[in-house]
Amino acid sequence: MNNLTSQSGIQIAESIKNNKLSEKDAYSFFSGRIKKNAGINAFVESYAEPIEGLGDSALKGVPIAIKDNICIKGKKITCASKILSSHISVYDATVITKLKAAGLKIIGTTNMDEFAFGSSTENSCYGPAKNPWDITRVPGGSSGGSAAAVSARLIPFALGSDTGGSIRQPASFCGVVGFKPTYGRVSRYGLIAFGSSLDQIGPITTDFIDCAHLLNIICGFDKKDSTSSPIKTPDFSKSLKDDVKGLKIGMPRQYFAKGIDEEIKTAVLQVSNILKEKGAQILDIDLPHTEYAVATYYIIGSSEASSNLQRFDGIKYGLREPASNLMDVYKKSRAAGFGDESKRRIFLGTYSLSSGYYDAYYVRALKVRSLIKKDFDDAFKKVDLILTPTSPTAAFKMGEKAMDPLSMYLSDIYTISVNLAGIPAVSFPCGFAKNNLPIGAQFIGREFDEEMLIRAGYSYQCVTDYHKRIPNIA
Repeated sequence: MNNLTSQSGIQIAESIKNNKLSEKDAYSFFSGRIKKNAGINAFVESYAEPIEGLGDSALKGVPIAIKDNICIKGKKITCASKILSSHISVYDATVITKLKAAGLKIIGTTNMDEFAFGSSTENSCYGPAKNPWDITRVPGGSSGGSAAAVSARLIPFALGSDTGGSIRQPASFCGVVGFKPTYGRVSRYGLIAFGSSLDQIGPITTDFIDCAHLLNIICGFDKKDSTSSPIKTPDFSKSLKDDVKGLKIGMPRQYFAKGIDEEIKTAVLQVSNILKEKGAQILDIDLPHTEYAVATYYIIGSSEASSNLQRFDGIKYGLREPASNLMDVYKKSRAAGFGDESKRRIFLGTYSLSSGYYDAYYVRALKVRSLIKKDFDDAFKKVDLILTPTSPTAAFKMGEKAMDPLSMYLSDIYTISVNLAGIPAVSFPCGFAKNNLPIGAQFIGREFDEEMLIRAGYSYQCVTDYHKRIPNIA
């Protein structure tokens, strides 16, 4: 059997289809890599036998990993939290049903920040995942386990969830493609909620070809999800065209101002130069309310998290601490079960929603959210898509920001506006810093125009090889 680390998911599927590789051997190969590289701590659990369906698709037979907040029937799903450490899901998330129907093989669940609260995967009850390019550095978060696993080629691709950049920022740190679809494009049924108006499931892959094919499988209307959009899902693989001629690409001034590392800025500007050479027009644009995005996001996100996490009380499921009365069960179970960052978000959200502060914080944040959305609407009257950095820095050291929550929150500054606006965006590798750490660029598109992002990303990918580079691990 050939070494499959240099092959994309679609290439592995073609080998299986042409009887050059068996599904069993493909699964065994990646199971072996997961065990061999357990020190990266990318996985919460890997399965000796695959979870699979009988369906068919362009990716049939290929193993896939799932973030530990997406429900898989009969399997432990914990959100990397002690409070759910014993929870076994009793149903499949819609995306899991779709993967089974497409014939993919689910190989296990990946590490994450507890309840998706974080930007480094250091807030996990299983310990931090590590960046395969430098194990002293974080892989990003909260989908850090999924991004690290794909980057290290422990798996061809994975699913993550993105509430404020949790697919894109770790994709940038790990040098892979991370796609956050339009809100409502992918069903949230079976995704354990962080911020219900912000969360979206999406793929993490090595390249845009796998990304397009995986989107074909997981997207689509779902009557089980009241926020699911009935807009017809296109065949995203038809957007894999090396053609950006005439496209108008906007570059917001606010994303290239003070605070960005020069290496990041240079790499993203080089992306614009390559696309310009291929016939795209590069335009300067303004997104004037960008500076308010971080505060707006953390008020809205924490408020929704506070509400969603009320259900974890030690009664229905998960951790239950013994106590003499009901109130003490609540208090002790939640105190023991939630980590520091989860408690921080609960405190902030509960405060923002409390009597006397609701109008001053939560309602005002909703108004600013509308202004941020309007900024993008106005920009897309002039351009077809927007190009920005994904993160102001490359991957930072383990523990570097753990004791400074505000500094950690600012690492999402270039990604959170997209979730507030509900629009699609993708991070893709565009270079390496001098210390050999990956750099990611981000395309942002109109609502339900994922096709434009795939087209532009694929065109860039056709003349670069960053997506083919693999960290030096066993």
